Amino acid sequence: MAVRFSSLTISCGLCLLLNAAFPAPGWSQKEAKEQSPIQDNSFLIEEAYNQERGVIQHISTFSRMWNSRDWCYTFTQEWPEPHNWRHQLSYTLVGAHAGGFAGSGMGWGDTILNYRYQLVGDGDTRFSFAPRFSVLLPTGDVTRGRSSGGGGIQTNLPASVVLHRRLVSHWNAGATLVPHAQNADHERAGTAGYTLGQSLVFLLNPRVNLLLETVDNRFQCVAGPGRTEWSRTTYVSPGVRWAYNFKSGLQIVPGVAMPLGVGASAGERGLFLYLSFEHPYRAAR
Repeated sequence: MAVRFSSLTISCGLCLLLNAAFPAPGWSQKEAKEQSPIQDNSFLIEEAYNQERGVIQHISTFSRMWNSRDWCYTFTQEWPEPHNWRHQLSYTLVGAHAGGFAGSGMGWGDTILNYRYQLVGDGDTRFSFAPRFSVLLPTGDVTRGRSSGGGGIQTNLPASVVLHRRLVSHWNAGATLVPHAQNADHERAGTAGYTLGQSLVFLLNPRVNLLLETVDNRFQCVAGPGRTEWSRTTYVSPGVRWAYNFKSGLQIVPGVAMPLGVGASAGERGLFLYLSFEHPYRAAR
């Protein structure tokens, strides 16, 4: 799970109905086991799959936008609870440069602490749902455009649906709230934002996937004491990911995508790089 800002509300009853407790119509168990298919390695969209018991994941992403001159690096580490994999903890560290702040250079941004619960399904069911709750810590420098300037909360309700043995969809709806955000002049106001996202993943084979992700973000910025302004960004991002599997249980997944701005973001384009290391840790063995 990279930094993803998403979430709304989905009926638990509907989730249980859609899941139907049937295995996903993919490859045979023997083939899937031999191939170790890619599953929880999307770029801009969050999947509804927790880590398997005893498996840790390290995720690095890098994005560079050409027109705004923004770039961002994130590192996320995901840990399932040792005795109940349905509970998962993770944290995200951010390094960023804000193109609108001339001469600001790069530096650490805000820190995100995450908890996710696998409420419905898993990687072997047609439907899965894993709500996430996050706490945002203002560890970045707001005067250099690398922080919201205040602590906040975020929620995400990712859902994953297997449409075909070679086609999987992921859906995100999310919200973020920062009660005492700041701008570069240290003026404060409460800000909110929400995100809607959807992706399609086409499995050329279990270890090579094509992705098409769409993300729409609407968020408030502090415009003055007690005043905010709304902004919007919308991107369509085609990409590809592939996996290297090792007998030790290590799986390495690189990926690359090209976010393209549409609507309010028309004309913007960028580069997105992804790298994941996933492996069992000693306690699980």
